[in-house]
Amino acid sequence: MSEHDHVHGDHDVSQHDPEAAERNKVPFYGKRIYAIRELLIARGVLSREDIQRQIEYMDARSPANGARLVARAWVDPAFKQRLLSDPKAACAEMGIDASGLTEFVVLENTETVHNLVVCTLCSCYPRPILGRPPDWYKSFAYRSRAVVEPRAVMAEFGTRLPDSVEVRVFDSSADIRYLVLPLRPPGTESLSEAELAELVTRDSLIGVTEAQAPAFVH
Repeated sequence: MSEHDHVHGDHDVSQHDPEAAERNKVPFYGKRIYAIRELLIARGVLSREDIQRQIEYMDARSPANGARLVARAWVDPAFKQRLLSDPKAACAEMGIDASGLTEFVVLENTETVHNLVVCTLCSCYPRPILGRPPDWYKSFAYRSRAVVEPRAVMAEFGTRLPDSVEVRVFDSSADIRYLVLPLRPPGTESLSEAELAELVTRDSLIGVTEAQAPAFVH
């Protein structure tokens, strides 16, 4: 048999099909998802464009959405009140779709109260606002410890609060999702709304940290 002879039945099509190559890397249940997708496309239930639009929508959901909400609340007291009283409507004002959340509550940190969010059951999370939850949020260690020793958990993130500050833990669920509105850092009076948003991290929106201090003050 020459170097060009081969058995066509054993030919690896993934060499010429990058998508097939990706499918070969995924586990069994991932391959089932690919198969279901192809079946839905073949039956005309969905198109590849429909799927791509949904992927782009999912990718667009990130902690940057939450940071924008917080920065606006810091500079606009009226918006802050709307965010606290009707979070979904406030999100809509900013072009953020939170309508899929059954109930959505924003928890305001103060000088005397610090809020922390956990999902003790699984990984319930305000995905339209924060995107995908981090692995540590889904871990058994965080889900079990955040309720019984929240200060110790926060200390592992570098957050140490005075004893005079009360720590309140809120358990997220399929029926209700929470977002923390962190305190505005001191020395940020001259920062723009966009600059303020850069100080708001995903972790501060969950409550394991506070908003970042500015690197410099104008």
